[in-house]
Formats: sequence, C-alpha cells, structure tokens
Amino acid sequence: MLRGDPALVRAAAEAARARTGTLFIVVTDARGIRFSHPDRSRIGQPVSTDPSEALRGREVALTERGTLGYSARGKVPLRAADGRIVGEVSVGIDAAEVSGRSGALLRLAALFLVLALLPGGAGTVLLARRLRRQTLGLEPVDLTDLVREREAVLHCVDEGVLAVDRDGRVTVCNDAAARLLGHAPAPGTPLADAGLPPRLRATLAERRAERAAQMVAGERVLVVTARPVAHGAHDLGHVLTLRDRTELDQLTRELGVVRALSDALRAQTHEYTNRLHALAGLLRLGHVEEALAYLHDLAHDPLATEDGADTRLGDPYLRGLLAAKTAVASEHGVRLRLAPESYLPEPLAEPLDVVTVLGNLTDNAVTAARRGRRRPAWVEVSVLGAGADLHLAVADSGDGVPAGARDRVFEDGFSTSADRDRPHGIGLALARQVARARGGDVTLDRASGPGCGATFAARLPGAVAVPPGTGRAPAALEEAR
Repeated sequence: MLRGDPALVRAAAEAARARTGTLFIVVTDARGIRFSHPDRSRIGQPVSTDPSEALRGREVALTERGTLGYSARGKVPLRAADGRIVGEVSVGIDAAEVSGRSGALLRLAALFLVLALLPGGAGTVLLARRLRRQTLGLEPVDLTDLVREREAVLHCVDEGVLAVDRDGRVTVCNDAAARLLGHAPAPGTPLADAGLPPRLRATLAERRAERAAQMVAGERVLVVTARPVAHGAHDLGHVLTLRDRTELDQLTRELGVVRALSDALRAQTHEYTNRLHALAGLLRLGHVEEALAYLHDLAHDPLATEDGADTRLGDPYLRGLLAAKTAVASEHGVRLRLAPESYLPEPLAEPLDVVTVLGNLTDNAVTAARRGRRRPAWVEVSVLGAGADLHLAVADSGDGVPAGARDRVFEDGFSTSADRDRPHGIGLALARQVARARGGDVTLDRASGPGCGATFAARLPGAVAVPPGTGRAPAALEEAR
C-alpha cells in the first residue's frame, strides 16, 4: 500500500520533468511501486525495469526499454532523513533525443574543428615553405646526415675552420681553430666580441677573399684562406680556413741561418782567395809596408770571421747573417755597414730569434734605402750586448716612415709598399711578436731624421750566452746610457 501523499509526489515529479525536458521522472517506494509517472494509469504499479540495484543503495546509469520506449535513464536510491533507503528515483531521456542532441553537438564540434584547422593548416604550409627555403630544400633525414657528416669532418681535420653568417655572428669554430686562436668563440657570438686578432676580424667583417695569406695570431703565424659562401642566390656567410705555419716558419728560419752561414762561408772563401792573391802580389813586388797595412785593415774588418782579439762580433750566426745581408744589399745598390760602437764578444743563446728579428729589420731597411731618394744608399746595423740582453738598432738612408703610418707599422698586414704582387706587412709584426715572447720589444725609435730615414730598435732579453760570473755591459753601452 502507498504511503504519503502520492498527489504531492506526482506533482513535484511532473514539475521537475517539465523544467528539465526529460522523458519521465518516476519515484517509487522501497518495493518499486510507482508514486509518479507521466501516465497516471501506471501510478501504483510496479516499475517495468529492475529497481533492485538502486534499492540496494547503488547509483545506476544505463539504457533500457520501458513503458515509454527506449531511453537512457539513471536510477538513484531515495533516502530518509535517518539514511534509510525508502525508495528510488528514476529519470529517463528519450534515446532518439539523445542521438539528435549528440549529432547536433558533433556537427557543431566539427564546425569549430574545421574553423580551427584552417588557419593552423595554412600556417603549417607557410612554415613548411619557409623551413624548406631555410634548409635549402633538404628533408629532415638529409639534415640529420648533413649534421653528422659536418661534425665528423670539422672535428677530425687538422685545419682550423671558422665561419660566420651574413649578420657577422660566429656559426662554426672547430677544435683546430680553437687551438690555433687560443679560445673557442661560442656560436652566435658577434665578431666584435669574438676576441679575434684584428686582421682576422677585419677579413671577416669586410667579407674579403684571401688565399694563403699569412697573419699573426698571438704567438702563431697562420696561413689563412677566406671565401664567401653562397648557395644559389642565398648568402650563407664567410668561411676561414687556418693552418699553423709556426713550426714551418721556425724550420724556415733555421734553414735561413744555415743558408746564410753557407753563403757567407762561400763568399768569404772567394774573398780570402782574392785577399791572399793581393797579399802575395804585394810581397812579391817588395811592397812590405803596403802588405802590413793591408793585413791591419783585414784584422779590423767588422764582419771578419777570424777569432782574433779585435773581432767585435763573436757569434758565427750573427756574422754569417750580416755577411749574407751585406751581399744582398750590395746587389740592390745599398751599402750595409756595422756601427762603430757595435760589440758582442759572446755567442748567442737564441740565434733563431735574433736572426728573425735582425733579419726582418735589415730587410725592411734595405728596401727603404733602395727606394729612398738619398744617395749613396746605406743601412747601419748596431749590435750591443748588455749581459744576457741583446740590443739591436737598424737605421737606413730611406725617406722615413710617413706620418700617417707611424702608429700602424707593427700592425699585421700593414705595409707602405706599392708592390701588391708579393705578401707584405708581416715582417715587423713577426719581429715584435718574437721579441715580446722573450719579454723584450721592437720599437720605432725615429721615424725620420736629418740625413737618415727610420731607425728601429729591438731588445732581446736572454739572447746572449753570458759565461757565469760575467754580465757587465760593455763600455760603449754604458756611455750610451
């Protein structure tokens, strides 16, 4: 038998059904007897589907066929204030209506999806076209192989590779380049902040093409080849290849010393033969006083190689170098002379460094004297030992260093020579580099003067092999101080 007022239950259920638009709202008691139903004739009758799950306290959602047809329904237990289950409430929605609403939602979702995909697809196409342009038409697999091959090649070659993009940012610096430069600029570093030597930086900034150009980087002499890189009409930047010439340059200097000694010995052999012939002729003719004077002049020859007490240069390398340079200067119409105050009785401890510095200074001076307006053309070399330190000075009769070039003569690559078919501008930079590596320096003492051109001076600490317990500077140097 129904308890409570079924009319009130039915009215509340129908009001809720009208508000929500559901197919039915059925309220039952604990036995499954209906208190409400859209069809009043079915009130008081048992429900057509199994209510046991809900009456046991479980909430159920399923699709079933009932008295009103096929519907999606949910069943929940109806509890009293004390928690006892006193019935159930079943709410149903027509399955056809659910399908219709689902279709409408799916169509609306499809519309939104299309509206969202259209700009996304267009953006994807544009991005893909841009990426293909930037990757020069390469596919991802090709890019992977290219990067793998690039890394293998760049880090296995002995030559340094330094590359910048068209905006002047470093893109590649392999291990060999980092070793030659003394550091590795990080990718993306601007040229101004990459810490490169001035001439290298200028080559990259000005996008110049170079082939086997010699440049000074720190304590190294590098052979640099520079090329712009392009793919079709695309500017890809600039690439430098760097090779270390330091060891080769040292071998060249050693060979130069040996060649200078050989040439000097050959020239002196010929010269002494002539001198002996002249002396023999004087004695044969009875000119004894002339023969003695001739012997006295030979003994005081500043470039003589005999080990007499009057020999002012005690090192064979230095005498050989000056003898060879004297012959070369004479071929160009320039007289090479040794300054009267020159004095170095001890041998050199570092002949290669001395030959490099003095050889470059002398070559520059001979060139300046040959091209100068003063005649006769001459070059004067001054050599002084002060303990273990060696002081050199080279003056010439040339026109001097132009005013605008005085602050740049030691820059790597700078030259006042008009001959562009041969490399210039590395001799003074290399000489200063060698001197400073020993703690000394090469300076321009005088750009020009009355009766002479430029004068360059060099100080090479530790270049003289001084016997223990000695080291006092010669009187000529003490007076100069």
